[in-house]
Amino acid sequence: MRLYLINLDRRPDRLDAMTAQAGALGLALSRIAAMDAQTADPAELDRWFAPSGPLGEIPRGDKACFLSHRRAWEAFIASGDAHAVVLEDDVRLSPVAGALLASDTWVPADAGLIKLEHYGPPGQRVLLTDFHQVGEDFRLARMLSRHTGAAAYLIARPAAQILLDQTRFNLPVDHLMFNPNNSKLFAGLAPQQLLPAIARQQQFTDAREKGVKSDIEGTRKPLRALSPAYARRELIRFGYDMRLVPRQLAALAGGAKFTAIKTAG
Repeated sequence: MRLYLINLDRRPDRLDAMTAQAGALGLALSRIAAMDAQTADPAELDRWFAPSGPLGEIPRGDKACFLSHRRAWEAFIASGDAHAVVLEDDVRLSPVAGALLASDTWVPADAGLIKLEHYGPPGQRVLLTDFHQVGEDFRLARMLSRHTGAAAYLIARPAAQILLDQTRFNLPVDHLMFNPNNSKLFAGLAPQQLLPAIARQQQFTDAREKGVKSDIEGTRKPLRALSPAYARRELIRFGYDMRLVPRQLAALAGGAKFTAIKTAG
């Protein structure tokens, strides 16, 4: 099972850090040259995306990030492998990640997409169902609520093909994969969450790195400035969130649980 690392050409520092981190865990990385929002042809970016969507206009940096993940999916499909792990270059892997990612023998046959990371605050809770044990130390559970971030996930060929078959997008890549509120592909991808997680973006890992933003953060600021358009987007987002509530209540009645996501190690 290959581990694909998405890395900008102008960030050799992150490549070096990730290579050292993976090497210490006994893992090798296959680098995917990320599409750079600073230099990409706007027409090449925009042709893949709708002018707006459930979360409003997609920032330029998020478009480049999305197409970088698409490059990883293409490389994976071309490899002929059954599974792949996709990593962004600002992720920190747990000390136990090496043993888990050394092979895909633990991956259930019906698993198409497995979220390996814990994204967001320490108390992040996700609605999960169908819990089952994976080896001695981990469980998997199917996601029923939003848990975004795409810094670390395992993907199987059928799920990658579903994503590659799409020719136009109206959501950032992490929302498309991990947000049932507004992703039409979520049900088909049926993402699962690894418990405990084995990855965390560096902005969440320790005091020295808190507040370190992604390279695409600057492209988001203009769209987040307080304005009537911003207020309208937030109301639309709230509407999508509320629309899912009846299904979530039914899932809770059926045994699903809001579960705190933690990181191993």
